[in-house]
Amino acid sequence: MSKAKSLWIKSGRVLDPGSGFDKVADVLIRNGRIVSIGAVKKPPVGVELFEARGKLVVPGLIDMHVHLREPGREDEETIFTGAQAAAAGGFTAIICMPNTNPPIDNQETVQFVCQKAEEAPVKVYPVGAITRGRQGQELAEVADLVAAGAVAISDDGDPVRNSEIFRRALEYASMFHIPVISHCEDIDLRGPGVMNESYVSTILGLKGIPAIAEEVAVARDIAIAEFTGGRLHIAHVSTAGAVELIREAKRRGVQVSAEVTPHHFSLTEEAVRTFDTNTKMNPPLRAEADLQALRSGLADGTIDCVASDHAPHSSEEKEMEFDAAPFGIVGLETSLGLVLTELVGTGFLTLSEALAKLTVNPARILGIEGGALSEGGVADLTIIDPEVRWAVDCQSFRSKSQNTPFEGWELTGRSVATIVGGEIVYGRQEDEN
Repeated sequence: MSKAKSLWIKSGRVLDPGSGFDKVADVLIRNGRIVSIGAVKKPPVGVELFEARGKLVVPGLIDMHVHLREPGREDEETIFTGAQAAAAGGFTAIICMPNTNPPIDNQETVQFVCQKAEEAPVKVYPVGAITRGRQGQELAEVADLVAAGAVAISDDGDPVRNSEIFRRALEYASMFHIPVISHCEDIDLRGPGVMNESYVSTILGLKGIPAIAEEVAVARDIAIAEFTGGRLHIAHVSTAGAVELIREAKRRGVQVSAEVTPHHFSLTEEAVRTFDTNTKMNPPLRAEADLQALRSGLADGTIDCVASDHAPHSSEEKEMEFDAAPFGIVGLETSLGLVLTELVGTGFLTLSEALAKLTVNPARILGIEGGALSEGGVADLTIIDPEVRWAVDCQSFRSKSQNTPFEGWELTGRSVATIVGGEIVYGRQEDEN
């Protein structure tokens, strides 16, 4: 980790999706701020040089959907180890969900996360719970959560089944200009399902989760957001029908945004045929038509962000039989490579469009600093080698957990340095692959 007061990033391709700036330039950083973007003719005495020729210099990546497990399951992940994984993946900021034990549903727990985050290499923003204990019965004290540092509210991991409570959540959140992040799922329709309901689930003899379980909930939440005028963010969209509902809502002017995960735009239900529990996630991997709809939604702006839904689990839990294993996979250290390989490399998104989903868009939705490169702005940057080819190796993960379905995948493009507040908090050795 570098703590130089001045940093000179030389001759990189500086790309800022928000402003459209895209040219080879130098970036000079001093005391945590960007001093200049352009040619540096006379660098300050004692400046640290970072040669970025052939590399991309972009705003620090932001992951707006991460599970850090602390407090409660520190054997799977902690705020510090999750932040280390984030830094290794090129993320300068992560947003942690409240389904911990105890849940992040009061001022004291938000403060606990914020205090722990002070020791982390990247910025960690907590999301407070919508309801007390995430039980869906009574609103949490939204004002207290925001005062303590929460940037959004969510009961992620579970939907808020009571429509009246969800309405009040949107109304209260509007008072504090924060979004409500919704886990859209009809629990009754989901039932005991463990994968997408389809011909494949029938062949495999596994209980299915129908697409309508997500789409009914998306439709309800959009209707309530439209009625209240509140800001709704829909987490981990997975079905073609949900994409179309969001697209139509945006056309009507509803304040709705949405995210998709790398595993949902990279894998389909066919991956479950191996019975590898690392292909078990909620929402489940869907059909090829759904995958293509997600990619189209990213391309036309219906889906605003890419978020990992990083969900660490111990190997003992994931080594159970498919029905009994927990949902979820880790993603902080593979997200960028999958975006560059599966979306940019295949032509679905331009480089600038893809990076916007990881920088300026999540910053805008959450109202946090970062996501942009500007003189005088905060010096949170990610430096990317867009050409390097590398193989996913879970043994090298900085996360405490290794539950990934992408083991052995060859990806193109990877972060080589992560800079937070002008400090290099992670640098990848040139000989790593």
